[in-house]
Amino acid sequence: MTTTPTRPNVGPPLERVDAPQKVTGRARYPNDFDLPGMVHAALVHATVAAGRVAGIDAAAAERASGVLTVLTHRNAPRLADGPTTALGGSPPWPLRDDRVLHHGQPVAVVVAASPEEARYAASLVEVEYAAAEPVLDMADPRATVLTDPWGMDVTRGDVAAGLAQADTVVEGAFTTPDNTNNPLGLMTTVAYWNGDALTVHDATQWPHGVRRTLATVFGVPETGIRVLAPYVGGGFGAGLRVWPHVVLAVAAARRVGLPVKLELSRPEMFTSVGHRPNTVQKITLGATRDGTLVAIDHESVGSVAMEDDDFEPSTRCSAVSYACPNVVTRDRQVRLNIPCPGSMRAPAEAQGNFALESAMDELAYALGIDPLDLRLKNLAETDPVSGMPWSSNALRECYTEGARRFGWADRDPRPGAMRDGRWLVGYGLAGVSYPNYQVPCQARASVSRDGSAFVRSAATDIGTGTYTVMTQLAADLLGLDVAKVRFDLGDSDMPYAPQAGGSGLTGALGNAVHSACLRLVQEFCDLVRHDVSSPLRGAGPGDVALAAGRIHLVGDPSRGETFGEILERHDLAELAADGRSVPPDPGELGMATAGAFGAKFVEVRVDPGLGVLRVARVVSAIDGGRVLNARTAESQIVGGTVGGIGQAMFEDTVTDPGTGRIANATFGDYLVAVNADVPDIEVVFVGGQDRATATGTKGVGEVGLVGIAAAVANAVHHATGRRVRDLPITIDDLL
Repeated sequence: MTTTPTRPNVGPPLERVDAPQKVTGRARYPNDFDLPGMVHAALVHATVAAGRVAGIDAAAAERASGVLTVLTHRNAPRLADGPTTALGGSPPWPLRDDRVLHHGQPVAVVVAASPEEARYAASLVEVEYAAAEPVLDMADPRATVLTDPWGMDVTRGDVAAGLAQADTVVEGAFTTPDNTNNPLGLMTTVAYWNGDALTVHDATQWPHGVRRTLATVFGVPETGIRVLAPYVGGGFGAGLRVWPHVVLAVAAARRVGLPVKLELSRPEMFTSVGHRPNTVQKITLGATRDGTLVAIDHESVGSVAMEDDDFEPSTRCSAVSYACPNVVTRDRQVRLNIPCPGSMRAPAEAQGNFALESAMDELAYALGIDPLDLRLKNLAETDPVSGMPWSSNALRECYTEGARRFGWADRDPRPGAMRDGRWLVGYGLAGVSYPNYQVPCQARASVSRDGSAFVRSAATDIGTGTYTVMTQLAADLLGLDVAKVRFDLGDSDMPYAPQAGGSGLTGALGNAVHSACLRLVQEFCDLVRHDVSSPLRGAGPGDVALAAGRIHLVGDPSRGETFGEILERHDLAELAADGRSVPPDPGELGMATAGAFGAKFVEVRVDPGLGVLRVARVVSAIDGGRVLNARTAESQIVGGTVGGIGQAMFEDTVTDPGTGRIANATFGDYLVAVNADVPDIEVVFVGGQDRATATGTKGVGEVGLVGIAAAVANAVHHATGRRVRDLPITIDDLL
């Protein structure tokens, strides 16, 4: 796996600053905490997908060894609804009544002295159900259909007129299945009360979101709640919402008056912490003979739980990806008796891009145009929605540089024409335009007498490298060696930070750290402004530079002093400053804020006799703005690529159509890409610093995954002549 930066704005590949803690076992994840007096909770899950709990007998469980209490809908505390956040509403809490909304829903919580005793006692709880016929199929006429639930449908121009003028029209139906996030670390909550004060260790991607939700649900002040998540064992979106098990752990801790740990099992991860919802998409493209797009009509129907408002606008990508005058996008949702969906890496874009980029490939073949040329011809040089210029956009360079490195020009365009022995060889590509996402964020920076800096914010690092890149950024801004900078996160008592999701944290947090560090330099300048003993007397932030722990006059390094010298002379142990960032306003900028762009090139091999599919190599060319750390950015693209291969070829959360039970809720049955499935991956960063923010970054967490499934499917068509419109692509599809 290789990274080949082509621009000087790609930062040095600093090794992860948190690596020593992780490899030596000193990094403490939520399930590592073992507190004095701690007891354990286990869940009892519904074995029907719809209906009511007609009777529940917990007597045997309550008599079992070590059991402290059993919570059911009959004795559970009354909990308030969770708040609506930037990510939507809270999932419905179980144990509020006797209704069952999906198979696997918690219907009881057992608390016991040990996890083994809790699990055994949970098996003794007897539940009688008044089962109802569940709604499990989006085609079920009984299902409730939600039209444009968040008001994000797009109509631009006149699609009917555009299709009428098109020389070539292609249309197709595409399906994507449920996928389950499956981070390696099992989601765990440890909760303990001290009066109305609550401390929670949680596998969350948003400590402040957990704090706000628990304050609302339990009716206590936010200031009395502390949420800790310095290390999270992965997430891929599973830790963005506050799930019912978190609330149940907190409720159990309040009931027994002891610290309670609730660790989900792997099968419980399939029913308790969200999943990528399935879609059925219909897309129609119209183009003139020379390949100019004149119409896009994209409709998607996706699933949602019975009483949840999670929403993924899968068709939105079709409104912004290409310069097309006539566009209609429509998203519908169907309520089913399923566990609540949630964000999974590249939500909405992963599903919608598969349909759009597969259809673009079909259009290229129908027109007799190279798929690369078709995309280059229809590039959105300005934002198709607002008409404003992009704050940055190097998608054209992504295509050209990616194609050069991949050897796209060597491709024989005829399907089935390229072979390597018995293997059919196919080349496929897909374009990616991932939306910009930033929300407000705060950070605090301080410098002590020993010349070391401490920077912090209540963000999380789910493996993306946040510890490392923020350490680098702060060191650069303060003129310090990275060894003199400590960056800390994962504590809701720290300044507010948004969720680690949507590829938005690096931008939001980086700009807040930038603000805090510049304000700190201002504080030092203010401190010495009238100091007759300082060589910096009278200097402002614009007059100074920072290097090697010193502040000195620009152009005269001899006239300066260290942070420590200033603090000692003014009898201060440290000096601190707060910073904040807000989302850039396109109206004020006169530019459309750009997210990341990318082009994915994939080579596949197909055995025509066995139907075996192998991905042979991948080239990802990415416009990620200013890349703070080449190593961590590459890691994000490689990890996303592996997830994209999983989406394309393996991942499918199977729900039994009769019972609503998830039938493959283990790593033995739910297939993910493993080492043998991952080929050589080349990552190249192109483009330059984005103009919308001070740091010039874009998020790259999601853009690595998007487009891989379409590129694989397009390569399969090139290899075999067979167009696969349903994911995952299986042996049955290719035989």
